[in-house]
Parts: sequence; C-alpha cells; structure tokens
Amino acid sequence: MQRLKSFYFKEVVPILKDNFDYKNVNQVPKVQKIIINRGFDESCQNNKILDVLVRELNIISGQRPVVAKAKKAIASFKVKENMPVGMFLTLRGDKMYSFLDRLINLALPRIRDFQGVTHSSFDGSGNYTIGLNEQLMFPEIEFDKVIKIQGMDICIVTTCNNDKEALFLLKQLGMPFRS
Repeated sequence: MQRLKSFYFKEVVPILKDNFDYKNVNQVPKVQKIIINRGFDESCQNNKILDVLVRELNIISGQRPVVAKAKKAIASFKVKENMPVGMFLTLRGDKMYSFLDRLINLALPRIRDFQGVTHSSFDGSGNYTIGLNEQLMFPEIEFDKVIKIQGMDICIVTTCNNDKEALFLLKQLGMPFRS
C-alpha cells in the first residue's frame, strides 16, 4: 500500500471524523483524482520537443499523457487544425497517492524561495489547483536532458463539500500552506 494512502486511512480519517462530526467512514472526504495539464506554445510543434515533453510528464506521473489537438484553425492565435495544443492526464488510486506524496515531500520543497502554497487556489467546491512554472523541481527530471522548460497545472479534486474541509484535509496530508 502507498505510504500516503496508509497515512490517510490510519491518521487522517480519525482526525477528520472527530473534527467534522462524521457519523460514517464513507462521509469522510478524500482525494478523488489529480489532473495534470500542460499547454503548448508554437515551439512545441517540433515532434522531437513534443516527444520529450510527453516523456517527461510520463516520468513525473507514472502514466502516459493524452496529447490534445486543436479541433479547428484559429488564424489570430496561429493555430492550425489537428495541431497539438496541450497534454493532460488523470491520476487515480495508488498512482495518485504516489504522485501527491512526491509533490508534497520532494517537489514543492525544492522550489527556490518556497514559502508555501497559497490558500486562495480553492474553487469553492473543495478542489485545489497549483500552477508550477517548471518541471525541474521533480527529482526524476535530469537537468541535462531538459530541452524546454515548461510549466504545468495540477488540480487536486476532492470529495469535500466546501473549501474549509478541503483545506483541513490537505493540511493533514502535509500540503505546505503559507502562514
């Protein structure tokens, strides 16, 4: 069993149950899925760069991303039909807990001048989104093999009813929020 998953069931569930007066274990909020999204600019139309970015996200997440292509051409944005415009993937289960554990304990502390993540990135229904500027903070990425520095958006979807519960859940899991 994943380290963060067992920590959630042994430590976090009883704390959440006591604090929010849940009567049933199934009422306790949990992390449902993590969605990782990356957008491309025009320099990513090169197949070599695209393959490297797909491979990097595959290494970071442990799952191959889906490359999203434009449905129609938009001349003002210099977008052609069937042109790659981004990639995304959805993590669930053990891969999700593994990624979240590495994000909280390895990647976020490696950011230069890191003060913690902000409280204002909740969406009102218990989901949290982080935007990262580069992929170099993940220990799996070798600095010498990086062709293009590319950021990503990470959305943590929970089963919480509101932002207060989600903040408490993520704090208990170890997410480093700003004071």
